[in-house]
Amino acid sequence: MSSEPFGLADLELYHSRPIAPTRRLALGLQYLPSNPSPGPGGLLLAGIVGHFASSLSEDDRAEMGLLLAQVEVGLAIVQPRLRHRLQIDRVGLLKSHHRLEPGARVPCFVLAVEGGSPLVNVLGAVYAAGNLPVPNRPAVFAALRQALQWTGLLDEGFIAHVSSPGDASVPWRSLGNDPLAWALAVLGLERDEAPTNGEIRRAYRDALRQAHPDHGGVQDAAAERIAELGEARRILLR
Repeated sequence: MSSEPFGLADLELYHSRPIAPTRRLALGLQYLPSNPSPGPGGLLLAGIVGHFASSLSEDDRAEMGLLLAQVEVGLAIVQPRLRHRLQIDRVGLLKSHHRLEPGARVPCFVLAVEGGSPLVNVLGAVYAAGNLPVPNRPAVFAALRQALQWTGLLDEGFIAHVSSPGDASVPWRSLGNDPLAWALAVLGLERDEAPTNGEIRRAYRDALRQAHPDHGGVQDAAAERIAELGEARRILLR
């Protein structure tokens, strides 16, 4: 049974040993308050990513960027992904408990740094972010993207880095004075007549299919393109 939360935010990850031939991951306790977003929960997830991401290979970091975009928009993730299988069963798995606690000046990250590989910890944070309420996800995933590039300590500078408004790595945040026109153009919709919700969703699905590397999309640009499509859909459906 999972323990009760006792910090500002808590996350339990269950995982196989790093040397196990079959690498498995399951989520346990997820006490991740994210309102107003990113909230303590989003900050904890960003802290996990920020702490472990520097130990990932370049290939894994690139694939993680694509996975972030896919999880954010709610795509089904075929398992295993990044050599780990996400599952529900926790039998035989080790537990790592990460938490965010109150500090004298800023919150304090208390991370389990032994037992789980850097990759399994980052994967767990990303999958947990995908379980957050949909309205809160954009700010949380923006924080995770910021954290993926972090190489320092989890200090005041890190908290400011992942909590700052907007995301310098996501250029579509600067939409000019006409975000609706931008969103219509991204999804390839006509500007003369307002599209229906059904037309917006169909255009989004078609564009998403084309952007995915499995269907001919450019691998290096796929993550940014997928997230851009999600932002356009959010604007139009709102």
